[in-house]
Amino acid sequence: MDSLTQIALGSAVGHAVLGNKVGRKAVLWGAALGTLPDLDVFIPYGGPVEAFTYHRGFSHSLLIHLLISPLIVWLILKIHTGMQAYKTRWFELVFLCLSTHALLDSLTVYGTQLLWPLTEYPFAISSMFIIDPLYTLPLLFGVACTLLPKINSTRAYKINTTMLVLSSMYLCSSLILKVIVDDKVTTVLSDRQIKVNNYISTPAPLTTLLWRIVVMSDGQYYVAYASVFDEPNEVTLNAYNTTPSLLNDINNEWGIKRLQWFTKGFYNVRQQQSNIILSDLRMGMECNYVFNFVVGVKTNTGIDEGNYEKISQRPQLSKMSNIWDRIWDSKVSLAQANTKSGCH
Repeated sequence: MDSLTQIALGSAVGHAVLGNKVGRKAVLWGAALGTLPDLDVFIPYGGPVEAFTYHRGFSHSLLIHLLISPLIVWLILKIHTGMQAYKTRWFELVFLCLSTHALLDSLTVYGTQLLWPLTEYPFAISSMFIIDPLYTLPLLFGVACTLLPKINSTRAYKINTTMLVLSSMYLCSSLILKVIVDDKVTTVLSDRQIKVNNYISTPAPLTTLLWRIVVMSDGQYYVAYASVFDEPNEVTLNAYNTTPSLLNDINNEWGIKRLQWFTKGFYNVRQQQSNIILSDLRMGMECNYVFNFVVGVKTNTGIDEGNYEKISQRPQLSKMSNIWDRIWDSKVSLAQANTKSGCH
């Protein structure tokens, strides 16, 4: 999730655990700990693929959080002397602020290595978009109440805890909506006799009322948009071409295998001039994907391994209003104009 949300979550959790004992110190430490796991973005991993696939690795591991929490508690008690009586509660605060960060990230589609180093598997439930105001705003309101001097500490504690519960209920509602939408899309795919090799659904930007679905099939992939208010026959479904055979000459390279693994098979391969581009289909919109890599270069003798340069093609903000319209009207199209020809 975005940094503001993680700071708000850490602050809210910190105050819920220890705010009634140490006041605003719990909020400030919660904010810092809610940010800490994402500092791995400043680590020089050695290349674009490494940075893409190692992010949310060890720093998001629940096992590492468990091991490092006593050290952080020791540091906190060195700074705030005279709080040894709350040592156990400080441990709960530290571990919960770190672990809730990782667990929240695992609800997005990116992938979070919760059990590193036992496994590098990137857990991704994909029930939340990386930015969702309906989740973040209650957290911010609760935290703001803990910082306002005119609200007494007991009332602030109750408000913050209530907002934390409400935001958690919103997370649960996203899981329910995901099941509802998946059921509709499954019906559509069955009715249209589309072969499904791989399937994923994730919320559209800023909402859990509209979902984007990617279906990998033989020689192409399908993208569907489904509102929670759609009937199955109103679900929009469009086909796009992909050319995985472009990777035949370089398929054994570490970078290729790593991207195929991390994207869980949801990738598009296309030729753009002399470059071979691999795009992660899980994040972005057709044909503007957030993560694209130059994995190969076409030469006179075949295709050589590329430099894995990252190319960002973020969706246009002008299309955001169409997302809101599509929630209520199934006739609104979010598809690229020429869906059969693929992305160029």
